[in-house]
Amino acid sequence: MSVRMAPPLPLIFLLVIHYVFSENDWGVSYSPSHICALKDSSVIMSCTYTYPTGYKIKKVFWTKNPVKGKEHPDLSEDPEYSQRLQYLGDTQQNRTIRLSHVTQKDEHMYYFRFITDKPDGKWLGNPGVTLTVTDLQVEAPERVTEGHNVRLTCNSSCTLTDRATFIWYRNSQPLTERRDGNNQLLLQSVRREDAGRYSCALHGHSYISPAAQLSVTYAPKNLSVSISPSGEIVEGDSVTLSCSSDANPPALNFSWFKGRTLVGSGRIYSISNISSDHSGEYKCKSRYENIEKYSAAVNLNVMYSPRSVSVSITGSGEIVEGDSVTLSCSSDANPPALNFSWFKENQSSAVGSGQSFSALQSGRFYCEAHNQHGSQRSDAVTVTVIGGHNTVLYAAVVIAVGCGVLFLSCIIMFLRKRKGVRQMQIRTCSVQQPSSSDRNHFDDGLYARVSANRTDQTAGKTPESTDTEKIKYASIQHIRNNESKHENLRMHHPDSAARID
Repeated sequence: MSVRMAPPLPLIFLLVIHYVFSENDWGVSYSPSHICALKDSSVIMSCTYTYPTGYKIKKVFWTKNPVKGKEHPDLSEDPEYSQRLQYLGDTQQNRTIRLSHVTQKDEHMYYFRFITDKPDGKWLGNPGVTLTVTDLQVEAPERVTEGHNVRLTCNSSCTLTDRATFIWYRNSQPLTERRDGNNQLLLQSVRREDAGRYSCALHGHSYISPAAQLSVTYAPKNLSVSISPSGEIVEGDSVTLSCSSDANPPALNFSWFKGRTLVGSGRIYSISNISSDHSGEYKCKSRYENIEKYSAAVNLNVMYSPRSVSVSITGSGEIVEGDSVTLSCSSDANPPALNFSWFKENQSSAVGSGQSFSALQSGRFYCEAHNQHGSQRSDAVTVTVIGGHNTVLYAAVVIAVGCGVLFLSCIIMFLRKRKGVRQMQIRTCSVQQPSSSDRNHFDDGLYARVSANRTDQTAGKTPESTDTEKIKYASIQHIRNNESKHENLRMHHPDSAARID
């Protein structure tokens, strides 16, 4: 039987003390041991290390993902890191590096390693620093109803190591809106203007998250009708009316009205071969859930050439020669006809213009109305001139009678003047009884005889004295039946010497 002797107590104590000191003299401490970095940002990995006295540092470096049995690569010599890695601090007890523009490819565990001048003086700080690279994502509901509240959150896949201040953007424009918490944006009583593409970022960093679309739903508003073509519409054209609205989601239920009459449905209402009957006011109606909205009315004005052209006569169509009758031309046209031409049947050239025309002669007349879209002629109307020859005859008779009366008046006045001169030449008067033979000859009635005797004494006298001495005497006899008495009156012309001047 053999007995193993235990080692002496001082020897055991010395071995334990050597192991403790050996472990404590070699080491690497990382702060922090886990880093959550924002994509495209810069991270700082820092460590402190210790080694026993008597060793001299020959090389320090950072490495990643060590492989057992292989020498650890220096990141500063790696092409993927050489341009982005920068060493900070001293090489004795602190070694800090900055890695810029990190991406998801940089997500590894990083180690610090140092090598001394002795063969057993190599150390790898294990475990190392875990680097996680995250981006930012905006969490928002797809849609929110107008008037409600909504909360948007800027999320990352890990808790960022650096205390960050978040910045919000809407449609790439920075916002100064209300915030609820550091990484949240609160929109109260959402309006249509709040809809858009929202993104977030960290203050001091260039990285901006992908945008999230926020949709604000609301009932149709601002309904309007557009007409195509937009210019002048002429009878026979094709016309399209389109209804548009400000709604989210877009309105799909549309109805069309002309006045109060339903004429169609759908967002577009088309009219082919349009006529004047289509003229009027149109509006569309949009329905969203239980809400109905109407657009403002638009006027559809269809142009057309003159039609239903007619002539009206002021008064009767019969006129007396020398007078005139007014003819008026009317038509249905859009725009109203402003040019009118007047024609007489069987004549190629116009006899007048204007909406009214004065006819001076008999015939059949018609008018032609014009606007920029065409023209049309009316039916002919008859104008009759009556009493043309009789009027001339009546005028001639009146003139002749007037001249005759004037001539007769002149004769009467002349005779009266001569009679007055003769009465002044009478000097004597005699009255004789008729003879018995005269009485027997006239059985009944009154008989009167006037006789004038001339003397033959005109020789050697002037014409004036001859005219005054033509009558020498006058004899007047009155005979009445059954009368026995008679009177004989005799007038003697005195001699020229006895005349009274």
